[in-house]
Amino acid sequence: MRHWLDFLTPGASVFVPTLSNESACLLRALQAEPDRAREVEFFAFQFPGIDTADYLALHPSARQTSCFMSPALRRGLATQRATCLPLDYRGMIQYLAHQHPPDVAIAQLTPPDRDGWCAAGLSCDFLPLVWSRAKHRVAHLNPRLPRLNSSFRVHLSELSAWVESDEALLDFKEPAAGALEDAVGRHAAELIHDGDTLQFGIGAVPLGLAHHLRDHRGLRFHGGLVASALQTLNEAGALDPAAPITTGVVLGNDALREYVRHLPNLWLTDIRYTHAQAGQEPTCRFVAINSAMEVDLFGQVNAERMGGVQQAGAGGMPAFAHAALNNPGGRLLICLPATARQGTVSRIVAALGAGSACTLPAYLADVVITEHGAAQIRHLTPDARAQALIAIAAPEHREALQIAWRQQRPTA
Repeated sequence: MRHWLDFLTPGASVFVPTLSNESACLLRALQAEPDRAREVEFFAFQFPGIDTADYLALHPSARQTSCFMSPALRRGLATQRATCLPLDYRGMIQYLAHQHPPDVAIAQLTPPDRDGWCAAGLSCDFLPLVWSRAKHRVAHLNPRLPRLNSSFRVHLSELSAWVESDEALLDFKEPAAGALEDAVGRHAAELIHDGDTLQFGIGAVPLGLAHHLRDHRGLRFHGGLVASALQTLNEAGALDPAAPITTGVVLGNDALREYVRHLPNLWLTDIRYTHAQAGQEPTCRFVAINSAMEVDLFGQVNAERMGGVQQAGAGGMPAFAHAALNNPGGRLLICLPATARQGTVSRIVAALGAGSACTLPAYLADVVITEHGAAQIRHLTPDARAQALIAIAAPEHREALQIAWRQQRPTA
């Protein structure tokens, strides 16, 4: 069998494992032989807060394509060695289906069972879309990965090469929920009913939300990723024990990994289902809960750029927004703190500026939540929208927003 790095040749396109399945073994092997990365195009869809690999640092001619932003990728953009695709997850589905097949797909998987099948571990989001199309398929088999229920598995016979190595898994360190996140979570929880199907991401706001949902019952989950907020809900009895917990990625530490290992209804699948099929069950009200950097008085949402600097990609927000608004009774909750920079900057703004990005247009606006309340703006006139949003801005910024609105409000 060939060495697993022999397939990385100059000019090759290589899909590498990321998020919870990022391979420390692969990174260490490449650092030991950096010439393997010469003129290689890495497709590394790394997620902030967990991925640590810097593929561009391996060799001065290495390149990387992603749809998320990271410090390493930002440096690569400045030197024109990196590309951040301006695509949401639905766009990524089309991109991965129709781009030139990668020369190599590398996965981190569990060791095979007695029948030769390896499981997807903690991440099943992008890999299934490229695996069957890749010319060569290689793997790091890690016995520390949990064998979770998944729509994707790999038989040992599919692999051109593999290495088995016991390696520590990457931890995701979530910020703690404080008084602000608790207040936002409380306002959001007031709009969630027993039996709703929820989608939420990571961070302090979902933790605050989970705290206020502990007395709910029959909740379901369908989203792109899960973290410790899911454990809070499940231990409180808020989740429907008979309903599947559908996700693409598990982000957490050893304690969460051990917890989900024993969840029989947890089901990992790829973005074609987690994102493109969200909210399809008409009998379950789908509620999408996402964060943003700023919202303007028209209801436009910026979740990508701050101060003219790209901070993130569109991610799954557009897909989940459409899913929520197309679902009977569904809701889209955009949660954000009212201010930034110690209160000196309002995150409710008069209008998105040149340094911002419009992740969600005004016609998708539904509910915007800050620590000061919830503005339900879906069916409001422009004037009524503006007033509702000003009411949940920080009090010290409301007068300036009123002045700005009088100057820019539509007159026709």
